[in-house]
Amino acid sequence: MSESRHVSELESSPRRLAATTPARDSVRGRGATANPDGRFEAIRRESLDDGWPSQEPGPVRRTEVTLERARGIITRNTSPDIPFDRSINPYRGCEHGCVYCFARPNHAYAGLSPGLDFETKLFAKPDAARLLERELSAPGYEAQTIALGTATDPYQPIEREHRITRAVLEVLARLRHPVGIVTKSNLVTRDIDILAGMAERNLGKVAVSVTTLDPVLSRKMEPRAPHPRKRLEAIRALSQAGIPVMVIVAPIIPSLNDHEIEAILTEARACGAREANHVLLRLPHELKDLVADWFAEHYPGRQRHVFSLIAQARGGREYDASFGKRMTGEGAYADLIATRMRLAKTRLGYAKARITLDASAFTKPGEQFSLL
Repeated sequence: MSESRHVSELESSPRRLAATTPARDSVRGRGATANPDGRFEAIRRESLDDGWPSQEPGPVRRTEVTLERARGIITRNTSPDIPFDRSINPYRGCEHGCVYCFARPNHAYAGLSPGLDFETKLFAKPDAARLLERELSAPGYEAQTIALGTATDPYQPIEREHRITRAVLEVLARLRHPVGIVTKSNLVTRDIDILAGMAERNLGKVAVSVTTLDPVLSRKMEPRAPHPRKRLEAIRALSQAGIPVMVIVAPIIPSLNDHEIEAILTEARACGAREANHVLLRLPHELKDLVADWFAEHYPGRQRHVFSLIAQARGGREYDASFGKRMTGEGAYADLIATRMRLAKTRLGYAKARITLDASAFTKPGEQFSLL
């Protein structure tokens, strides 16, 4: 169960916090094992272990939600690595606490830590639906698929209360605008009533991330995300409602979950997934040290080997942001993963081409729908 409390609405930039490595007791139930300062901070703070146990328990880290009055909601990109050029993220930060999340470094732009702050100090955009309708009304706007939840999960636990994602979907459905959703939460099934109607008109599809089938490993690296079985059940429920579903095996972490590729694809296909994709672990900016610290805490014997395989797939570095390489890597290890994915997808009957959504039915706010 997630626990959250609200703080006042954001009227200016959040106060910059002293970010230090916390006592281990304070991170129970969280993904990150540290809370390092962001890369833009002028001061660096570091906790040192003097060998003496702490005399006081670490602070309890409850989830705090700040309401953010955003000026815009659609984000554009020109990346050739992803099949969309616009996206919406109703939330910043993510309570799922996935230690591997490539969006963690973005929290540094708010003066917060990509570590524990990322999963405990969240921002919600309550005006998202209103902003979306305004932006879709702009002269010259041409509809193309909007990706929902590309950085942080649109169905993370706080969506149950805030319902921002649902409000965004209601606007898109009413205006017949295509949308693709990326999530690892079975909460997406709450909105089947909207998504099924959109899918009938080829306006919506959902990608569900399944990182592992092992609940013990899942609890360690994505502690507040739904159980792997719940995600498979969500794939089944969505598929039975006629909603196209892609399973994303992501991230693939060498020597940790890479042996599960075929098992995940088999389970997801049995539940009705039509498409499949994968992403190799990405370690931009502060994420490299956060993941290394996590391995030192949970799997110290594997850390050196894991990072060696990552470097082999990233041109000798922990991360390569080059287009065409950042998602899947290159070299022998990356080629092996790609080959296994391709063979398993063929054997299991996954679609060879992506499902393309229809953008031709879009009607701007205020315009009347054609009766023909």
